[in-house]
Amino acid sequence: MKTEPKHFLLSIEDRIATVALDRPERKNPLTFESYAELRDWFRDLHYSDDVDTVVFASNGGNFSSGGDVHDIIGPLTKMSMKELLAFTRMTGDLVKAIVNCGKPVIAAIDGVCVGAGAIIAMASDLRIATPEAKVAFLFTRVGLAGCDMGACAILPRIIGQGRAAELLYTGRSMSADEGHAWGFHNKVVEAADLTSAVHNMASRIAAGPNFGNMMTKTMLAQEWSMSIEQAIEAEAQAQAICMKTADFERAYNAFVAKERPVFKGN
Repeated sequence: MKTEPKHFLLSIEDRIATVALDRPERKNPLTFESYAELRDWFRDLHYSDDVDTVVFASNGGNFSSGGDVHDIIGPLTKMSMKELLAFTRMTGDLVKAIVNCGKPVIAAIDGVCVGAGAIIAMASDLRIATPEAKVAFLFTRVGLAGCDMGACAILPRIIGQGRAAELLYTGRSMSADEGHAWGFHNKVVEAADLTSAVHNMASRIAAGPNFGNMMTKTMLAQEWSMSIEQAIEAEAQAQAICMKTADFERAYNAFVAKERPVFKGN
């Protein structure tokens, strides 16, 4: 897969990919180019065998200020409806790519995390934040609807309908304490500990049965639109497939030998 992107930072170590936007002087806004390149990278990630877990990191004390005012918002005011729909579909495709990439994604949130930046955090599987993290879905504050990039579908499932409605209608910031109490943040740690806390979580997940993790992520996404009966059957099929993996046999043999299993993802 592409390992030298032009419009965001990327490093891969110990099968953990760390991604970050790279405009810290402007609190890491997204541009047309970074949207598209991130979408393509996450799409390709589904077929990658060299990455087991992804960390979407902050940079320079901030996660992302969302769509760049000058590079995106200004040009959008001059586009035709056809061009605007192509753009909004492209941004939504980034969320679909994150959800469907087959790898657990952890957002490391420090400082500003607003607009499309908040959406990227929302689309991640886990979120670890600092006390300085401020998350805002501020689309209504620029005259738009709160229903952007799947926010009205995904955010209520994380924090509840009423809390999501408040944030999406008002565009106000959700503090780190609120985010933790409401279930948006899995953990809040001091800024100095953010990198190590996220890496420890990523390493723990990467050390697990990665084929099983892929199945878990797939089911978490697909079961939104299933009935309970359909979900139970889908999970029965998924689990039966996982039972044919060598990792399942390794876990059994390790249990018998009173050892810790070493998973290999096959």
